[in-house]
Amino acid sequence: MGEAHSDEFCHCQGCVGKYSLLRDEENPRLAIFERRLPCCGCGIGWSSFLLGFLCPLIWYFAATLYCCKYYNRDPRERPGLAASAVAALIFTVLAIIALAVTLII
Repeated sequence: MGEAHSDEFCHCQGCVGKYSLLRDEENPRLAIFERRLPCCGCGIGWSSFLLGFLCPLIWYFAATLYCCKYYNRDPRERPGLAASAVAALIFTVLAIIALAVTLII
């Protein structure tokens, strides 16, 4: 019998079906995150994006988290936080245009 390496997993009959591989071959950083995301599994970013349609200030909170690189704690948060940052930017541009049109008229 050969020595088992730490980066290999067991193929014996006793272990088949009991254990699963916890690392991702394409992105090894995702392997350490086996817990669910907060906010019903959606994460803070996507929850902020959806709730921002009710209160746009939430988009600014998520954009602040994105700029402070909160996604380094959990890279699964990055897409939602980025979407919220983009929504905050679009809302800001639309608010400035609406304010300018209101002041001109």
